[in-house]
Amino acid sequence: MNLFYLVAFLSIFFSLLVIFSKNPVYSVLYLIVTFFTFTIHYVLLNAQFLAIVNFIVYMGAILVLFLYVLMLLNLNKDSEPMKSNLLKVAGIIAGLCLLLTLAGSLKLVHVSDPVLLKNPDIGLVKNLGKVLFKEFLLPFEVSSILLLAAMVGAVLLAKKDPNKA
Repeated sequence: MNLFYLVAFLSIFFSLLVIFSKNPVYSVLYLIVTFFTFTIHYVLLNAQFLAIVNFIVYMGAILVLFLYVLMLLNLNKDSEPMKSNLLKVAGIIAGLCLLLTLAGSLKLVHVSDPVLLKNPDIGLVKNLGKVLFKEFLLPFEVSSILLLAAMVGAVLLAKKDPNKA
């Protein structure tokens, strides 16, 4: 239980660093650490498949792509446009609405009994594979053929024609 609170604190801390960081590259790096803490939460909740997907898809692909795009952009303070006062007022109003919503939701918080799962192996990859390959085999295979066709199409579109070069 103490590990959960430590990881929850780290999640909140790094997510606040994402928001308040001035440098966008540091912000993406903090976002990677935040998603890593989410992966730890999934492992603690016995959802190994979600942990693996979060680790591979979000941390391994999307956020690294964000990081490369931000590093390739030339972000200078000179080229940053000035924000109008109307935009600042809209941001303050949106922040106050968020604060009001959080205050209303915290008013309804109460301590509940811990949830006991009937099947503790419900989030395991083995059980998901059994369901996927028994009940959903046809949609799984159709989606794999669709992804293969999309990959071949992307390669053909990206390939340069030797006759035009």
